[in-house]
Parts: sequence; structure tokens; C-alpha cells
Amino acid sequence: MRASRLMSIAASAALLVALAGCAQSSDSLGGGTEASSSSTGADRFPITIKTAFGETVIKSKPKRIATVAWANHEVPLALGVVPVGMSKATWGDDDGNGVLPWVEDRLTQLKAKTPVLFDETDGIDFEAVADTRPDVILAAYSGLSKSDYETLSKIAPTVAFPKTAWGTTLDEMITMDSEAIGLGAEGKQLESRLDGEVADDVAKHPQLKGKTAMFGYFDPSDLSKIGFYSTLDQRARFLEQLGMTAPAVVKEESAKSSQFYLTVSAEDADRFDDADVIVLYGDAAFLKKLQADPLIGKIPAIKRGSVVLLPDSTPLAADANPTPLSIGWGLDKYLDVLGAAADKVG
Repeated sequence: MRASRLMSIAASAALLVALAGCAQSSDSLGGGTEASSSSTGADRFPITIKTAFGETVIKSKPKRIATVAWANHEVPLALGVVPVGMSKATWGDDDGNGVLPWVEDRLTQLKAKTPVLFDETDGIDFEAVADTRPDVILAAYSGLSKSDYETLSKIAPTVAFPKTAWGTTLDEMITMDSEAIGLGAEGKQLESRLDGEVADDVAKHPQLKGKTAMFGYFDPSDLSKIGFYSTLDQRARFLEQLGMTAPAVVKEESAKSSQFYLTVSAEDADRFDDADVIVLYGDAAFLKKLQADPLIGKIPAIKRGSVVLLPDSTPLAADANPTPLSIGWGLDKYLDVLGAAADKVG
């Protein structure tokens, strides 16, 4: 599956790059490549992109692209352009090199070196970003504060999220980030291709259609609360794209909040009775702990085990938050475990 999917991504990306007239040349930093200006892409500038913090004006086609936060680097990579710097993967990385496996595969396809990696464990490393001398900074999917945005904007024009922190859809991220680098039309083609791949794979798992599903989270040290990702979050939205619907409690609480993650008291566990499938980070031992809890253990999905367990900080767990490159890498496996959980519903 992985090899065939990567061949599909490579072929589609090659077509997009050809359409864009985008070339690559070695970067003096040794950490990536620069996108050369094409007459078509250059003609689109200057452009203005609206964000939650105001308008970002990009005067000319960027040659040096830096990205911060989760997955923004995957947009230019999917379109054949390697950033000079990108965020270091500190969660979901399987070999400790700071790059998720689907990004490693794409860099290999492009015969490119790994860009400079920004360690964001303690927040954005502004100095490291500045050192890459970017012409634009992509952060359409992020949780930037206004202060972060203002500091980054002093380095280069910065594309922040459109409305809500971590509330950017996958299509919005692709649209905003691709437009910022002069590849907006190619970005739209990428969106259509990904939508088609998802639809084709979902068709192989008819048991998902109509099931109610939530992406939850339980703190092992404090089971007094039931956590879940709201309908603003990409993980929850993706479940709907896969043919499932959110339980009533998720819809109700999401409608009252602008946060991507919410909690309710475990004493209200019965509000989750209509959840057919629950997706969690954890393992079988953790599920047994939840099943033994006097409140959480009564939730039907928990009790019968129609739960998807994603081992914490693994590629599969990261893949559940879909990105331009992760969809082609692991969607089949994610759908398989979702389907197995749905099969347990009476």
C-alpha cells in the first residue's frame, strides 16, 4: 500500500510542478531548495491574504519559504517545493530524526536534504527562523498568538490562521499556504486529488457510514473529566469526512465554544451514550482502566470496546490528524482500525 500510494503522490506532484513551471535549485544553507520564479506565478503578485490578525501582503513570489507549527511545510513539499526551514516533529516521529515518515519519503522523492528544523518545544524559535532568511513564513494551520505573529512578521510576511487557533481546515491550509507561494491553482488541484483519494478509500469501508464517532482524550491521572476534540478540530472533522457524524454532546459543546479541545465532567458520562465509536490515544491496558472506571466504564462504546486505540506519539496517531502527505501514507490503516471498531457496534 505504502509504495503504490507514494508512486501516486509522486506522479500527481510531478504534474502539479510541471503545470506551475516550478524548478528547484540547491540552497546555500544545505537544508532545502529554493523555488525559482515562473512567469505565471510571479504575475500573481503582489497578493494579499486575510488572516485572524489582519492582512498579509506578499509583494513578490517567494524564493525562500519557512514554515512553523504543524504540517504547513507539507503544502509546498506536496507541490514540489522544499522549504529552507520547517518545524521539527517532536510527536509521532518513529526514528527520532525530527521528521515524520511521510515527509521523509517526500524529501527522498524530491532528492532533497532535510530543511533546517525549528524546535518548537518551548515555543517558536524566532532566531532560528530568522537565520533561514525567509521571504515568507507559512503558518495557516497553527495556534500563533498575536505577539508571535507580530514577531514573525518582522522577519518576513507571515500567513497566520484565518479565524481560530488550530481551527483551520485542511483545504484552508492548502489554499492559504499555496497562494502565498504563488501556487494557488496547483493547491486547488491538490485539494481535489486528496478529496478523491479519501472518497475512494472510504467506499471500501461502508460500515463507517452513519456511525457516530468522537475523537476523545482521557488523562490517565485524572478520570474526573471526559475530553474530546471539538468540531473545529481537524481530527474531529476528518471523522465526518470519512462518513461518520459527531455525537450530540460534541456538537452541543462545540457550538458554544471557539476552542479546539473541550471537557465535561465524568459525572455526565451518559451524554456520550450515542457515541458508536471513540478514537483515543492509548493502548489495551488503558482501555481496561477506562472500562473499570465506575462512570466512564458505563459509556456504551467504552464498555463494548468499540474504541480505536492509537499508540501515543506514533506515526499512526499523527496520521489521524490528516495532512497533505499523511493521507497518502496511512489512510488505509486508519480506516481499517476505524472499521474494526465500527464492526463491534450492534
